[in-house]
Amino acid sequence: MEKVRLSGEKATLLITLYAKAQESRMPDSLLQDGYAAAAVARIDYDFAALRMGRDAMIGLSMRAYMLDAWVREFLAAHPSATVLHLGCGLDSRVFRVDPPPSVAWFDVDYPDVIALRRALYPARPGCELIGTTLSELGWLTHIPTDQPTLVVAEGLLLYLREEEVLQLLRVVSTQFPSGEVVFDAYSRLGLALASRNRMFRATGAAMRWSLNHAQDLEAQAPGLLLHTEQGLDDDSWRAQRARFSWLARLGFGLMRRVPLLRRMGRLLRYRY
Repeated sequence: MEKVRLSGEKATLLITLYAKAQESRMPDSLLQDGYAAAAVARIDYDFAALRMGRDAMIGLSMRAYMLDAWVREFLAAHPSATVLHLGCGLDSRVFRVDPPPSVAWFDVDYPDVIALRRALYPARPGCELIGTTLSELGWLTHIPTDQPTLVVAEGLLLYLREEEVLQLLRVVSTQFPSGEVVFDAYSRLGLALASRNRMFRATGAAMRWSLNHAQDLEAQAPGLLLHTEQGLDDDSWRAQRARFSWLARLGFGLMRRVPLLRRMGRLLRYRY
């Protein structure tokens, strides 16, 4: 068993890991993440204390599933691409997506998180683990720039300061010749509500960055062009919404009708 002592934004990886593991045990699982379930079984941590509800398990897994789909789509178009999985935590995306050997994949997170990842997951050819802080971007100079580059940041940017987010996006969009950036973002209202969630509040993590309008980022990080903006209220999720509680489904209905609510949380895909 691996003893885990994480706090702040690092500890939030346990929430998302547990959600994916539990959703993957459901008979109607969308994510089917056996690696997450195996990792939870090997971690010495009281996950039951999270008191995580079914809606949260499904919602977080749906977020991962859509980002996985965008990664697969990008790799289908660029089979020799570079992938930067930032704030990877204990997410098993590289195993779920299963990229071809021609892809150079980099899982990036804090050094102690990467050490835990090494202990829980097998090494994978073509996937390099980088232990660093995202406030220091020197490691990016060692990433190859000869192929289109996809940057994936799930459950990460909201914990960074605005200047850190913009610096990261500006460096990526200028250092690499072409590619995409995909991540989740929250409006100011969405961030305020998320910061009150008891599970995330218990970690002590500070949520800092919000984005009210996806197009605003195009001006703040020149070179980025919005490609897709999608929320859980999108029609493509119609079948999955039936899995949620009636209260959550009511919320989705309100989101579809009120733009302010619809922007609270969504997935964004930019090209550069």
